[in-house]
Amino acid sequence: MVRGRANQPKKPSSSSEETRARILEATLVTIRTEGIVGASARAIARHGNFNQASIYYHFGSIHDAMLAAIEHMSQMRLDRYEQRVSQVTSLSELVVVAAELHREDVESGNIKILAQVMAGASGDAALAASVAEVVQPWVAVVGKAIHRALAASPLAATLPVDDLAYAVTALFIGVEMLSNVGPEDHSASVFAAFEGMARLVEAVLQVDASLFAVSLATASDEAQLSLS
Repeated sequence: MVRGRANQPKKPSSSSEETRARILEATLVTIRTEGIVGASARAIARHGNFNQASIYYHFGSIHDAMLAAIEHMSQMRLDRYEQRVSQVTSLSELVVVAAELHREDVESGNIKILAQVMAGASGDAALAASVAEVVQPWVAVVGKAIHRALAASPLAATLPVDDLAYAVTALFIGVEMLSNVGPEDHSASVFAAFEGMARLVEAVLQVDASLFAVSLATASDEAQLSLS
């Protein structure tokens, strides 16, 4: 018996995809301009100029629409981050690139959106778990960059790279959150301070690496003398 087309999975139409894209963009605009508290179905529909029912039809809930919007924004920016961070060869250069990307995200409002969502997630366990999954790839990208920057040092294995990657990622969001409540934006000076600290760490690692090489050579010479 020939099966009817009704039993075959339907592909989303172009108009449906366009509506979903409008909802995602409107959700991000709403969070950026009205905060997480103001991200209601009415506000999102107003910013996107569509019916509130469209949100529930395409995403099921405001929570799911918000999460989908964050994932969409995150993936778009992650591609940019991987492109820039993949060229980093030192800790100080990583901080410089981080400052550059932070400026881009501040100007576009992406950092503000992420900070707002994280603030809302503090009282919502389900949202917190979902946001953590979104943020994790960013931490992984930073971790790879730190590993690459420290690859030349024999002491790199002793450093808490995963914790450093987490700290750098947290810096992105933390600076923006403090700027929102403070009278001045200190992000530029904070990144400058971290760059100075990174250069200091690099200098220490170079000195320790030299001492390590000398100690290794001395041990090798002593071993050869003992065998002769």
